[in-house]
Amino acid sequence: MNLALFDLDNTLIAGDSDFEWAQFLIAKGAVDREIQEAKNVEFYEHYKAGTLDIGAFLEFQLAPLTRHSRQELDAWHAEFMDRHIRPIIGDKARALVREHLDAGDLCAIVTATNSFVTGPIAREFGIPHLIGTIPAVDLKDGTFFGTPTGTPSFQAGKIVRVEQWLEAHGLWWGSFETTSFYSDSHNDLPLMKQVKMPVAVDPDDRLHAYASEMGWKIITLR
Repeated sequence: MNLALFDLDNTLIAGDSDFEWAQFLIAKGAVDREIQEAKNVEFYEHYKAGTLDIGAFLEFQLAPLTRHSRQELDAWHAEFMDRHIRPIIGDKARALVREHLDAGDLCAIVTATNSFVTGPIAREFGIPHLIGTIPAVDLKDGTFFGTPTGTPSFQAGKIVRVEQWLEAHGLWWGSFETTSFYSDSHNDLPLMKQVKMPVAVDPDDRLHAYASEMGWKIITLR
């Protein structure tokens, strides 16, 4: 059996699901446009530089979830998928995922974006496992507390979360003939270095340079 891991934002989708969700909320009037866009720019610049404070980012991004019922949020998300996500899923990305699924590989999306936003996207691809940042939720009524729980699935935290997931399934890295991880970002270098077959997908400049130096495969899904 092989293991195939996929980053989501700017890898399987031609955009950032966190950003798209924020734009959707702005259009709904659920958040203030000026504040949201300014903070998004600030956080994105830190992300590109590799200096993102993931705790501060998650506090900001998860806060809007606390202001609405789960029923309303779920209804909004169905609309969000139609308007913002399906249009940025390309045929090449769908084909890549299908190739791994058809080969019988164990497949998972590994993303820093929270699982409320990304769960339906994983299901859209037919990927059975999602390792995302987990927003704390009241299990009685599904309402969100606005904070993450456990280790955020970001940078080296992705290794922690993947290994916890593997352990829960009675597996470890050595259980697989081949392990692969597809990503666009230098922030994912810790996990890319962990697998046997790292693949840079439409990579940022820093990842492109590193991947070229190391002789890693570089592909485009656009």
